[in-house]
Amino acid sequence: MTDRTPDPDCLFCRIVAGEIPSEQVHADDLVVAIRDIQPKAPTHVLFVSREHIASAAELSDADGPLLGRLYAAAADFARAAGIAENGYRLVTNIGTWGGQTVPHLHIHLLGGRAMTWPPG
Repeated sequence: MTDRTPDPDCLFCRIVAGEIPSEQVHADDLVVAIRDIQPKAPTHVLFVSREHIASAAELSDADGPLLGRLYAAAADFARAAGIAENGYRLVTNIGTWGGQTVPHLHIHLLGGRAMTWPPG
């Protein structure tokens, strides 16, 4: 298992710690959700783990509760935002080729419009 202590150079660690302002829409003991500052859909929210985990590639079976909370928080938000009935997309990027720009586990919730496939 890798070191999961907050990284002072990590953008999301600093947002989770309250050092960088964000538009927070959810917070609990495992997850913080913020609106994306460069939204790609009418609803674009990032569900970020409080622990510094570089990506989903570092997860193990022991992370089941964290993953459950990430997905449940996203589903709760989608229902409350009124986008659940028509659908939404959940995405996590891993590594440079996967499109990951911040090396900290997070899930993008995109909704409020029809999604296309393939995504790009």
